[in-house]
Amino acid sequence: MKGTSESNSIPISIISDGKLKNGLEKADEEPADFETAITAAGWGKFHLLVYVLSITSGWSSNFETTTMSYVFPAAECDLNLNLEHKGLLNAATYIGMISSGLFWGYLCDTLGRKKLLIAGFLLDGIFVMISAMSQNFAMLITAKFFGGFIINGPFSALTAYLSELHCAKQRSRVQMILSVIFSFASLAMPALAILVLPLGFKFVVTENFVIHAWNVYLFICAAVPLTSAVAFLFLPESPKFLMTTGRNEKALRVFRKIYSMNTGKPEETYPVTVLVNEIELNKGKNHGKMTANRTKKEALIEGWSQVKPLFRPPYLSKILFVCLIQCCTITSLNTLRLWLPQLFQAVNDYRQFHEESAPLCEMLAVFKTKNKTVEIVNPGECAVNTNNYSVYINSMIVAGVTIVISILSGTVIQKVGKKRLYMALSTVSGTVAISLYFSRSMFTTLAFASLFTGTGTVMINALLAVIVDTFPTTLRTMTVSMAMMIGRMGAASGNLIYPLLLEAGCAPPFFFVGFMSLGCAVLSIFLPNTERKPLQ
Repeated sequence: MKGTSESNSIPISIISDGKLKNGLEKADEEPADFETAITAAGWGKFHLLVYVLSITSGWSSNFETTTMSYVFPAAECDLNLNLEHKGLLNAATYIGMISSGLFWGYLCDTLGRKKLLIAGFLLDGIFVMISAMSQNFAMLITAKFFGGFIINGPFSALTAYLSELHCAKQRSRVQMILSVIFSFASLAMPALAILVLPLGFKFVVTENFVIHAWNVYLFICAAVPLTSAVAFLFLPESPKFLMTTGRNEKALRVFRKIYSMNTGKPEETYPVTVLVNEIELNKGKNHGKMTANRTKKEALIEGWSQVKPLFRPPYLSKILFVCLIQCCTITSLNTLRLWLPQLFQAVNDYRQFHEESAPLCEMLAVFKTKNKTVEIVNPGECAVNTNNYSVYINSMIVAGVTIVISILSGTVIQKVGKKRLYMALSTVSGTVAISLYFSRSMFTTLAFASLFTGTGTVMINALLAVIVDTFPTTLRTMTVSMAMMIGRMGAASGNLIYPLLLEAGCAPPFFFVGFMSLGCAVLSIFLPNTERKPLQ
């Protein structure tokens, strides 16, 4: 879509403070609403720049939840980890996210997207560095908890921020773009792991502070959120948020900059010169209270009042439903996804120890022996198998397939719709998860795992796109935060019980996540249709 053609095709008011540029009054001109203003700004270089700067932002959330999956095999002897420890470390991040869900939601909806994105990513980077310096399980799990507590805010803010930079026609693609970005994060992590973790070095700083390859891996990962914090210093606040809080002059300046960058024309030629007063427009509506010219204290007080509309009609039934379906979606994906590198590790160790392959269930029988680490070199002693290239390559293949699925979904979502896409993907996801139990070769295992991760990743973002379109601006980030908070409760619970499922046998781990995804397919029948719905 060309920004110039969109701008020229829409009749838009060109008045400023009730007057034409030549000074003649023309009171019958109507101020432009958000959809008119953002459509007039077009689509182009500005949005491409935002996508590029959002890459590390999208990666930060994925890195926070997933890096432990690659650290486990390298650090299990250094930190004396067993299956339960690994489940707790995976769950700790989600528990942190759960505890901060509402806190970040109302801060973002009252104080703004940009400030929260900068502060949130900066703090997350600090806690990743603390986790990189960990010398024991207690220090590491504490850092992972607080990392999860922090990253929940920027994740929700990023979702709302990108959506509010697009018109209704383009908005459905935003979550698919985020899905692609997240998928590239899943590719970057094993790519980095294959370069760092096999080194297996040990650098003694002091008697109580030793740097291993996995510490260096986490130090490098800390650069991702820190880069994100710097990137958002150069981006404007969401114009929709500015309009909602009565700062129309600032919003107009943002629209002009977007227009100028997209079209290459001077800011003065932007066809909109006055915006609707959303404070007056929303008076009496049950959308939550937003007031212009507030102090920070007043903004925080008003933020609490924004929770109330979510628990009243017409939003109560909607918030309960989207939280339920997001819980099932995230539980299914992030339980198996986070354990895939560990499953690949078990397969790799089996093939090296026995010098042959076998059906997946036979190779995973090692998990039935509770609290035992893999013994490859000297039985009876804890030893790490550093020949894990196949583990990282398999993880990269899974990530590559996820990227392809995300891109394909982005191209078809406007044709088939968010709801239909979600239904189709949840059916495929559940089917291939159950099929893993019947896998008899590494090829089929890898194929099923790739399809499961790819479809599950797109499912989350497709559902978030529905949520963004269903709820108004003043409740949007709060709703996303609540849905993700409930979803992460499921993910935390799933990661806590998954070690028990692995020890119980081969069928329970795969049937658990498979039936969860198929349940999502059934629930999705009742999702609302929100195609090209104007942003409230």
